Amino acid sequence: MKRDSRLSGVLHVLLHMAEVDGPVTSETMAQAMSTNPAVIRRIMAGLREAGFVRSEKGHGGGWTIARNLAAITLRDVYVALGTPELFAMGNRTEAPGCLVEQAVNAALDGAFREAEALLLDRFGAVTLAELSADFHARMVASGKTIDLETVHAV
Repeated sequence: MKRDSRLSGVLHVLLHMAEVDGPVTSETMAQAMSTNPAVIRRIMAGLREAGFVRSEKGHGGGWTIARNLAAITLRDVYVALGTPELFAMGNRTEAPGCLVEQAVNAALDGAFREAEALLLDRFGAVTLAELSADFHARMVASGKTIDLETVHAV
């Protein structure tokens, strides 16, 4: 099963956007995420509907952060992406006739629910401001500067 990396990618782009004074184009974000600008626009539309970003069309337009990073959690972004599946694992069949498989499903279902609840709680406790602070500490420690336009240049 292919992993869904949209959350990681969107968080990456949002943190880069927070470092830029003006709008960031879908093309620039697409280059950073190694994808197509149309994919970026679809993903960012959910973030816009949630009020996390805004977009401006035309020359000089693009995407900007619309809310303070301290007011956005990882869970908020996850929900804005449409709550993608958190785990690649699942039951072999959802409604098995075999009593052994029913027992296996019951055990796995409970474990998956508990793990998902724990993960979503953790997502809700981490803000983009915390990620930004971690990024800044790493940048200072490395002695590097980061620029979305050049750091991901192909």
